[in-house]
Amino acid sequence: MNNEILTIDNLTKSFPTGKRTLFGKMTNKLKAVNEVSLTINKGEVLGLVGESGCGKSTLGRCILRLIEPTSGNIYFNDTNVTKLSSHELKKIRKNMQIIFQNPYSSLNPRLTINDTMMEVLKVHHMNSGDEVSTICRFLDLVGLPQDAIYRFPYEFSGGQLQRLAIMRALILNPEFLIADEAVSALDVSIQAQILNLLLDLKEKLSITMLFITHDLSVVEYVSNRIAVMYLGNIVEIADTEALFNNTLHPYTKALISAIPIPNPSLSKERIILEGDLPSPAMHIQGCRFSNRCKEQMKICHKISPKMIEVEHQHFVSCHLYDTKYSEELI
Repeated sequence: MNNEILTIDNLTKSFPTGKRTLFGKMTNKLKAVNEVSLTINKGEVLGLVGESGCGKSTLGRCILRLIEPTSGNIYFNDTNVTKLSSHELKKIRKNMQIIFQNPYSSLNPRLTINDTMMEVLKVHHMNSGDEVSTICRFLDLVGLPQDAIYRFPYEFSGGQLQRLAIMRALILNPEFLIADEAVSALDVSIQAQILNLLLDLKEKLSITMLFITHDLSVVEYVSNRIAVMYLGNIVEIADTEALFNNTLHPYTKALISAIPIPNPSLSKERIILEGDLPSPAMHIQGCRFSNRCKEQMKICHKISPKMIEVEHQHFVSCHLYDTKYSEELI
């Protein structure tokens, strides 16, 4: 039985940069997402983590075709999303929704909550005549009073606005949800409430989720599996427990070492990444992390590593774990 709800196959997104040629073409390309392949299983939360600017949000938007991919394929329930027309895409969109990072900019300030939710239902032809009761039911699900239906976005706090953004995504009863830095703009105490709300709704509504964040302590709390991204490439994928207990990639080790410890009497060794973060527009031969890696080998500057399975369902893209190159340490 196929348990995969989403499959990403060699997805690439390039943006043109540099000067224009005589014929109007741009001379350089910035690869924000570089040949990414992922699978997400039904009912799970896959965390996608990495530094700011590594391509996480671009990947999330490409999945929904809010940004058109340059190449590669995206399969949702065995349907190739990249091949759909705009009319066909609209039909499948109600099953694939996204929560954006900033609820202030993702909600129309001129519309009441009722108007906002009504618009969502009408666009996807879910206006059965019982819309108000549906909206009230979802207000209750996200922990907001029913009189919120008559209010405008400016009348809510940041945490309440994010609850409304979650509600707008879930009111269509989607199968798959992308949470793009959904708690990073909130206070820590509010973050915990929103995370618990998302996990509770995931169970109640049987949703599969891609959770995008740069905070490993958050992603450890919510995710079943974690994919680590660096400069447009996935460098490590594993179950959450395996990733934290047996970290393989040097970049993942550095990220985990940077997680703050709440007890001031305890300390741990911090891995400091040296060197500058390369521009995604640069052509880098070999591993993109090689110029900052303390465990680099000669081969790292020549050949780009492939994703290999080191342990059961624990994949890493690093020459250190490829037996062909294990003796070439500098």
